[in-house]
Parts: sequence; structure tokens; C-alpha cells
Amino acid sequence: MKQCMWVDEIKSKSVEVKETKMKTHKDLDIWKEGIQLVLLVYEITRQFPKEEQFILTFQMRKAAVSVPNNIAEGAARNSNAQYIRFVNIALASLAELETQSIMSNLLGYCEEKVLLDPIEAQRRKMLNFIKYLESKP
Repeated sequence: MKQCMWVDEIKSKSVEVKETKMKTHKDLDIWKEGIQLVLLVYEITRQFPKEEQFILTFQMRKAAVSVPNNIAEGAARNSNAQYIRFVNIALASLAELETQSIMSNLLGYCEEKVLLDPIEAQRRKMLNFIKYLESKP
């Protein structure tokens, strides 16, 4: 199994966003951490065998990219119900990525915890964010 030495370097990167008066999805920690998760998935899947390029690599990257994309799309919607719907779609993409991470571990491509820990942390924050949105009038 490959050691992912660069993982700590990716985890330490932060997404810098310029401050603006109006709050947007770019101000949300769950969006910023979603972007970091995308960077991590891209780095990990670069190490996968070439025969996985159009299968597991593609699927993992697609699921990872879907997380911050759906958070952003939900934030741009005009209702809380729509916002919650899109954050739930992001959660579903996170579940896909979790399953694919387990598969990549079983195939010996990368250590399981490398992605599962950040995925679980992201899931908890997204669930708390949904609770927050549901509590708003």
C-alpha cells in the first residue's frame, strides 16, 4: 500500500477568499473544506494505476467536486428549503466518495484513513449546518 506522504501538506493548505460585505458560499467553512477535500482527492488519485483513470479515479474526483459545487449552488438558491436540498445532495456525494475510498483501500491504492477521516469531519459539519438551516424561519 502506498504511503501518502504529501497528505499533511494538502491538509495544511487553506483556501483563501477575499472578504466582501455580502456573505456567500465562499465564506462557509463547509465549502472551504470541500475545496480542500477536492485537492486531497486529486493528489491521492494521481497515484492510482493508469487503468483506473476512467473508472475509480474519475468517479472519486467527480464525487469530490460535487460536494463544494452543491454547497455553492444551494447557497445561490432563493429559499432555505432549496439550500437544504442541495446540501443534502452534497452529503450524498460525500457518501459516494466514502464508498470509493473504501474500495481504493481494498484494492491497495491508498490507506483508508487518509480520506475517511476528512470525509467524516466534513459530514459532521454538513449535518450541523443542515440543522442550523432547518432552525431558521
